[in-house]
Amino acid sequence: MNLSVKMEYIVEKQLTELYKEIHRWIHRAGNILVFTHVNPDGDAVGSALGLCLYLRKKGKTADAMTPNDFPDFLKWLPGSAGLVRFQGHRQEARSLIGKADLIIMLDFNDRRRMGYAKDSIMASEAPKVLIDHHPGPDQIAGLVLTDTMTSSTAEMVYNLISLNGDNALIDKDIASCLFAGIMTDTGCFSFNSSCPSTYMAVSALLAAGIDKDGIYDKIYNQFSPDRIRLLGYCLHRKMTVLPGLHTAYITLSLKEQEEFRFVTGDSEGFVNYPLSIAGIIFSVLIIEKKEHVKLSFRSKGAFSVNDFAGRHFNGGGHDNAAGGESYDSLEKTVNQLKEILPGYADALKTAFNT
Repeated sequence: MNLSVKMEYIVEKQLTELYKEIHRWIHRAGNILVFTHVNPDGDAVGSALGLCLYLRKKGKTADAMTPNDFPDFLKWLPGSAGLVRFQGHRQEARSLIGKADLIIMLDFNDRRRMGYAKDSIMASEAPKVLIDHHPGPDQIAGLVLTDTMTSSTAEMVYNLISLNGDNALIDKDIASCLFAGIMTDTGCFSFNSSCPSTYMAVSALLAAGIDKDGIYDKIYNQFSPDRIRLLGYCLHRKMTVLPGLHTAYITLSLKEQEEFRFVTGDSEGFVNYPLSIAGIIFSVLIIEKKEHVKLSFRSKGAFSVNDFAGRHFNGGGHDNAAGGESYDSLEKTVNQLKEILPGYADALKTAFNT
């Protein structure tokens, strides 16, 4: 056995033991809260609902919670009607947190991503488990399972179920939630999806009877006319291309969001469009919020937006997909980005030529 194969075997063995330990924690618990991050995306909602439905089939009292609302295009997911939003439902949410004898946190590894629920979650004396696929986890749980090689947290939830021999419990509802999570977090299998294990998981979910094409249609083909007009406006009026830096960015103000009747999820995927321009390997979407400015980063190749976001914009994520935030104005945030970028000229050029 060569060294690389041996190391892969050791890592796989360690992960398997962690999955088994999570099941031991689940076995001891009766009332489980599944919690995911602020501004939840498809992977967050899909993995949380899929795990919650599975835990109920195991005889557990289980609830899923998000810090705030999630996009309308995910509200068809099985179990989503019962998903508790902390914001706007604090009394109910705090009651569920207080009753939990196990909290399983999904798809984030930084306490700042808990949003409005952070203080209540961290104050709970219930044992906490973290299941996530982002690098550099904080120690915010007693048991931490991080696998950066896996496509999505939804795939990790599938692994949790499968490694316990519970594939027979994966019904169409659970499979639909997990497939939605995997599909959205891989950009319909265009990135973070080069491991055969991802397609083995998808194969098992297909075998459970999911409507793959229907799930795609519900997530990507149900937008409002306002959202389509907003996309056209952003690409025509708000996109700046910096060919010498292999970079493009899009900005969107609160006033512009109001003009296009913006709702949660309307900007989903906007950050990916500039990457289809020849020569562009780094894309940034900068959106003004009431309390801060949100930044989304995407890249191609060896340029790490995880490092970039963490160093300059209080964020992080994956090498090619990350997020961040700024508490300056939209204008100052854009200026900061433009001042920073020349310092990355060599790295961007190298990544483009690689």
